[in-house]
Amino acid sequence: MKVFSATMIADRERLGEKVTAWIETHKECELAQIIVTQSSDAAFHCVAITVFYNERARA
Repeated sequence: MKVFSATMIADRERLGEKVTAWIETHKECELAQIIVTQSSDAAFHCVAITVFYNERARA
């Protein structure tokens, strides 16, 4: 499992790009599921992208 999260607006806007870059550089990982969650309070908003994966067997 790998978790990406951000609270600042600029970081939240780039979060998908960070996840995509991580996936591209971790070819040994086979994606199982991706879950996007948001939490908020009176002052802050947090977005988290949780990537569940299996490591592929090495040949």
